[in-house]
Amino acid sequence: MTTATVLGSTGMTGSHILSTLLSLPTPQISNITTISRRAPNQTTPSQSSNHPTLTTHISPDTTTYPAFLTTPGAPKILFSALATTRAAAGSFAAQYTLEHDLNITLARTARQSGTTTYVLISSANGNLNSYFPYSRMKAEIERDILALDFPHTVILRPGLIGGRREESRPAEAVIRWIADGLGAVSGGVLKDFWTQDADVIGRAAVRAGLRAQRGELPGKVTVLGQRDILDLGRGELTEEER
Repeated sequence: MTTATVLGSTGMTGSHILSTLLSLPTPQISNITTISRRAPNQTTPSQSSNHPTLTTHISPDTTTYPAFLTTPGAPKILFSALATTRAAAGSFAAQYTLEHDLNITLARTARQSGTTTYVLISSANGNLNSYFPYSRMKAEIERDILALDFPHTVILRPGLIGGRREESRPAEAVIRWIADGLGAVSGGVLKDFWTQDADVIGRAAVRAGLRAQRGELPGKVTVLGQRDILDLGRGELTEEER
């Protein structure tokens, strides 16, 4: 068994990472911890706060977060789906502080505390040379996580993430509506080119993280593109995962 912490567990993808961890068919994870500004959504029995393996740390003050990763028994696997939007943050500078700076601070703390596997939900649009600040930020997060040199690093690069968000993102909603329509007339093929559903990304993240922790992935760094995410997130469970 191993231990895991989820950052961003109240978001669309992070909530699916959490629910996947809590619904594993065997006790592969002895303890699951979340760190967030508010309680994770408890929409399913497996996400109930009284789940025997779940510990939640809730604080509106993100400066307290590193302390939760330095206590005895730091997680063996750290999943990060920590993200926000410019609108929610109030400015791109504030968004960068949370998405980049806080992610790197927490990853560094975890690395120093003994975490061996780091799983990052990134973006297919990350590009250090991009004209768009968001794309540069995503690439800078990847670059700075890799510089921490975890024994195992898994980076998922989904396209547009499909699913129901709590906050309104009209532009994304239109694109997802188009993708869903194309998927309906193409047996899902065209939708897969545009978007990957959050539950599929969550399952892919968990399965990749567990495989990395068991030493089943080649090399220290694994990058999963959109097709890899779909294959892993929809694939049959292996014997070890049952």
